[in-house]
Amino acid sequence: MNTITSKKVVIFDDDEDILSICSYILEEQGWEVHTFTDCNHITEKVAGVGPDVILMDNWIPDSGGIVATQLLKKEDSLKDIPVVYFSANSDIQLLASQAGAETYLAKPFDLEDLERVINDVMVKS
Repeated sequence: MNTITSKKVVIFDDDEDILSICSYILEEQGWEVHTFTDCNHITEKVAGVGPDVILMDNWIPDSGGIVATQLLKKEDSLKDIPVVYFSANSDIQLLASQAGAETYLAKPFDLEDLERVINDVMVKS
């Protein structure tokens, strides 16, 4: 399997357990993981990391995942970074579409789903 050196992911979620689990799994896969519990100053946070992919929770403080994702997609320097929208909301597909995310992952998810969705979005980008 080809591994890209220094793959970076940013995770926005206000649930510390989710951040912890996702970080552990992705770090085991060779990712450099950056986590945030809110989306204040989101463009600065993302630009500062320069991630290859972003995981965005729907219920992230303060503006929420839809607005946060839309802000990222309006920035020329950030708009091409794939966003994986994730939520326990039953309308996850619609929410991801409204946000402008490339794909989505419904919570709860198993770890294989997390890896598959991130790998799929990386292949497409």
